[in-house]
Amino acid sequence: MAFPEPRPTKPELPRKSVRSLPCRQGAVRAVRFNVDGRYCLTCGSDKSLSLWSPLRGTLLRTYSGHGAEVLDAAGSFDNSRLCSGGSDRAVLFWDVASGQILRKFRGHAGKVNCVQFNEEATVIVSGSIDSSVRCWDCRSRRPDPVQILDEAKDGISSVKLSDHEILAGSVDGRSRRYDLRMGELYADYVGSPITCVCFSKDGQCTLISSLDSSLRLLDKDTGELLGEYTGHKNQEYKLDCCLSERDTHVISASEDGNVYFWDLVEGTLALTLPVGRGVVQSLAFHPTEPCLLTASEGNVQCWREESFIAEDELPA
Repeated sequence: MAFPEPRPTKPELPRKSVRSLPCRQGAVRAVRFNVDGRYCLTCGSDKSLSLWSPLRGTLLRTYSGHGAEVLDAAGSFDNSRLCSGGSDRAVLFWDVASGQILRKFRGHAGKVNCVQFNEEATVIVSGSIDSSVRCWDCRSRRPDPVQILDEAKDGISSVKLSDHEILAGSVDGRSRRYDLRMGELYADYVGSPITCVCFSKDGQCTLISSLDSSLRLLDKDTGELLGEYTGHKNQEYKLDCCLSERDTHVISASEDGNVYFWDLVEGTLALTLPVGRGVVQSLAFHPTEPCLLTASEGNVQCWREESFIAEDELPA
């Protein structure tokens, strides 16, 4: 006799603050999980980049080398390397263990808003206010980019990578997806300056946030609008958006001090998470667990589901 498969459990949303990170980096411009979610990076207006154990609230290392505020950072697949970009127009390639700068890439004509590694961490892809996406070879001593993608008509606000694609969002209101295998470019126009783009976990969709206080979920291949999510405020700042670890919810930072969660399929507002009084400029969702990091002004908080018990909450 065959028994029916159990219904999948309804995903829990992170609504309980379990840790605050004592960053002391001035305004935190970005917070990012590493590839397996064990560590996170914070980028500060004090020109520093910090590596943390988020659930313990432990500072592991601080990296200094930028000449101006750090705007974005990313870790490699094996957690041995970091890359970062900032207002000094530089892209830095770091060794995690020693804290040394392995390469310093210069070539952008304006501040670097976003950086990402490729899958093998052999190339860094950066996007700048100078309207270009540039690819830098980490293994080469040459200071020049190996490729420049300059189709955008205004600044690049966000860059994400899959194993063979570069997704770039621009202030000109277009998201551009470069298929490196096929050598093709696909563009989707949303009509408002784009602040953030990302792929869904299954790689079938793209999520686009823009300055009309809307998020749009598009079919990656056809450009069809699958869903639109509103209710938050995003009219002035470059804010982050993402999808939850199981692609069940759309998540966005907001200028009103909250983080908003929508059900991806139904489009209904599932949770309004009060973070603080200031703008929630950056957020990151754990790759496999219901865990959220938020950055508001100089504060970074780690949020978990209500049933989560931190180590320091366990009975002795």
